[in-house]
Amino acid sequence: MLERVAKTDIAGLMRQMGREARAASRRLATADAATKNAALAAMAEEVRAATAEILAANAQDIAAMTEGGQTAAYLDRGTLTKERVEAIAAGIEAVAALDDPVGAVIAAWDRPNGLHIERVRTPLGVIGVIYESRPNVTADAGALCLKAGNAVILRGGSDTIRSNLAIHAALARGLVRAGLPEAAIQVVPVTDRAAVGEMLAGLEGTVDVIVPRGGKSLVARVQQEARVPVFAHLEGLCHIFIDRSADPEMALKVAVNAKMRRTGICGAMETLLIDRAVADTLLVPICTALIDAGCEIRGDADVCAAVPQARAATEDDWRTEYLDAILAVRVVDGLDAAIEHIETYGSHHTDGIIAEDPQAVARFFAEVDSAILTHNASTQFADGGEFGMGGEIGIATGRMHARGPVGVEQLTSFKYRVHGTGQVRP
Repeated sequence: MLERVAKTDIAGLMRQMGREARAASRRLATADAATKNAALAAMAEEVRAATAEILAANAQDIAAMTEGGQTAAYLDRGTLTKERVEAIAAGIEAVAALDDPVGAVIAAWDRPNGLHIERVRTPLGVIGVIYESRPNVTADAGALCLKAGNAVILRGGSDTIRSNLAIHAALARGLVRAGLPEAAIQVVPVTDRAAVGEMLAGLEGTVDVIVPRGGKSLVARVQQEARVPVFAHLEGLCHIFIDRSADPEMALKVAVNAKMRRTGICGAMETLLIDRAVADTLLVPICTALIDAGCEIRGDADVCAAVPQARAATEDDWRTEYLDAILAVRVVDGLDAAIEHIETYGSHHTDGIIAEDPQAVARFFAEVDSAILTHNASTQFADGGEFGMGGEIGIATGRMHARGPVGVEQLTSFKYRVHGTGQVRP
């Protein structure tokens, strides 16, 4: 199949997908909650039924990635297991269980002249999602967009193209079973980068918004070339600051989890900052626990002096999203220095503080300008599912419209409904 579509006219293929998505979006905009939920339930069933086919396709992807020398963390991001396929199906069902955002009245008020005004949620229309390496995003994004009444065009990473297509085939069967247009969820069937360029150009006005989910180079390209609005999911250069008031046992437990639970996700901690006031007692135990868990430490002079296994950090280390078992560690002179470091080097994704001092927490929350801020909790909770949102397309790090986990509500816009009784404006 891949060889056949590889010879296709990319521009023609993409523009046809855009036209079909636009037509499907008009049908979805008026679909009721029961119909959309029936489609989601059928999609989950089809994913479960296709587990063997999905895993077989994923095995081909992983074999190709392994042959290509991809890192262990990158391979983990792309690997599917029976349990992970079940999690994909369960995630679709979780989206079905959410309240339907479309038609919800966000606000309502009456004017002195008797007009009754309502602000009501509406679908965005057609969403283009560009992502890398994670095949579960195919189902997550498809389900979330459908729930919010949007059609979606998905362009996944070339490394997991077979997995994405296998998952999409199951989703398409679920749509058909529920009587919804198959074009409501489409996956770009080619790996040619020209397809991305066509999406960024807007597919002749059929795409309403682009959501990029990937590394710095992908997001930079999208932001530079997009001719439609973008919900940017920038790199997850996540920090944790251990304040002088931190509970030592909690600090160690949270730091290890934030880094090592899954090193390849965007919510993984990439830099640990420790208050100099507690460095003598906390630095070595925490770094030792991380090293014992398989983590490489790259530290400043204070860290290297205290931890013999640490390598000297370079300036680039403070700016790097490793997505691997590598952590940059720095001793800082209190909260002010920690905030300054995060604002200088961070990506405004997720940053946390371990502290018992409420004033320190309040300042951290007020002065660190990130989409997600955590207190006494792992940064790995930066996830729409963990927020009770049923999943996410990504973590938006910009400041317009959507910020943080992009779930069903963030995939809607709104319109105003104005009810009168014959009023005319003087």
